[in-house]
Amino acid sequence: MAKKDTTKKVSPKKDEDLTKRIEELESRIQELEQAVLYAKAESENIRKRSLEDIDKARKFSIEKFSQEVLSVKDSLDAALSVDNATVENYKDGVELTLKQLLNIFEKFNIETVDPEGEQFDPNFHQAMTMVESEGDPNKVISVLQKGYKLNDRVLRPALVAVSKEKDK
Repeated sequence: MAKKDTTKKVSPKKDEDLTKRIEELESRIQELEQAVLYAKAESENIRKRSLEDIDKARKFSIEKFSQEVLSVKDSLDAALSVDNATVENYKDGVELTLKQLLNIFEKFNIETVDPEGEQFDPNFHQAMTMVESEGDPNKVISVLQKGYKLNDRVLRPALVAVSKEKDK
């Protein structure tokens, strides 16, 4: 018995169609590979730009504040350059310079913490001493040094004297 040939013979037309289809798919694969490489390069560029932006933000984040503070320094330099100034002139100059500084604080959301008469709060105050008092305990009796907050975050706690009950 002779063996029967079971392999399918592809017609030349179908063979051309398959070759064309394979070429189309290979072309599409090349396009997709190019797109993937482009996307990778673009994401790497974005990552590098982001790192540069973060670095610049870190370096220059206080630039506006620094420019504002320069006006205060200029005022102090001007006060020191006056030859025949009186105490009254210096006092007026210092008051104007303080107003400049307070305006800068307001502009940049720096608040003064001056808690005299308030309840002691360890989040914003640092007790330096406790004083016996007739009044309520844990009240701020005096402020030794004002504190400051930046956008409700403590820059420096107020240094205070706090009341305590008298010993019996």
